[in-house]
Amino acid sequence: MMFAVMAALLVTMLLALVRAFVGPGRYNRILAINNFGTKTVLFVAVAGFLFGRPEFLDIGILYALVNFVAVVAVLRLTHHDDPVGSQNGEDGA
Repeated sequence: MMFAVMAALLVTMLLALVRAFVGPGRYNRILAINNFGTKTVLFVAVAGFLFGRPEFLDIGILYALVNFVAVVAVLRLTHHDDPVGSQNGEDGA
């Protein structure tokens, strides 16, 4: 049963990667990468449970924190690089 869960998570991770490379816009791609990171945390947690390695949860929590900080940083960078705000004379503040 758990191997089926791991296989389903791998499929959703693959779909998130496809969305990240093919996505229609910048924010959809960022969301797909965030989704991939969340699925990776779930995959690590399920693998830790399946193989009897509870220390994998620590790795998953650390990866979730790095994923969150990275997505916030990328969103802040893309917010200041938004061409729509610069066309209206706004400085993005």
